[in-house]
Amino acid sequence: MTTMLRPYKAKDVDMLITAATITQAAIANKDFLISKRTTWADPFFENLQIEIDKAIQTHLGIDSAKALREASQVVYSIQDKAIKDLAEVKIQLVEDFKDTPARQSELLNQLGFTTYHKKAQNGDQEALINLLYQFKTNINSVRAEIVAKGTPDATLDTICTHADQLKDADISQEGNKGTRKVITAEAVTEFIRIYNKVISVAKISTKFYKDNPALKDQFSFNKISNALNKTRKTKTTPTPNPQT
Repeated sequence: MTTMLRPYKAKDVDMLITAATITQAAIANKDFLISKRTTWADPFFENLQIEIDKAIQTHLGIDSAKALREASQVVYSIQDKAIKDLAEVKIQLVEDFKDTPARQSELLNQLGFTTYHKKAQNGDQEALINLLYQFKTNINSVRAEIVAKGTPDATLDTICTHADQLKDADISQEGNKGTRKVITAEAVTEFIRIYNKVISVAKISTKFYKDNPALKDQFSFNKISNALNKTRKTKTTPTPNPQT
């Protein structure tokens, strides 16, 4: 693995998946984007997607770039839904039990919000999985109490479902990463070229969608990268360059 300096902090594989995700968003919205920037006319985005897939297959040793991209996007989609549902339940807990602070604190702690929610909101996939499973494990003992206050029973069931879905999707994502090759200077040069190309698309597109937060987020490199990249804390000393 080469130690050539990258302009991105994510692992190489996660940078490329983020780049592919942004490119797919661009393809889905290309009529508008092309109307705003003529040099993005067809087949600009399609060719960019081909370049990214080729880089994944050639330099990372992954057999199916498409399978990896699709698995990662499933993880991202489940994360997004889980974070939204958890936030809705948490605010209801906070408000429903604000007159009994001790009970409010106990419920938030028992269901995993106190320990994991902030980290999960910041894109820590491991924290989100821990939160979902702590919620799933403990919800039945307090379900009736929470539902009686107004939170729909179906919402609680949905969050429990997210726990298994995210675990299975994460296993699929990791499995699809396959055997990694030694990263050469040539590979890093290609990664940097792709990153620079995609980050320009991302920055320009977020400006085009400045009044549409939902679409704007689809072009946020940091948000997508954080959602895809599981934070793994170990007891070992981290290396200066945490690349693939």
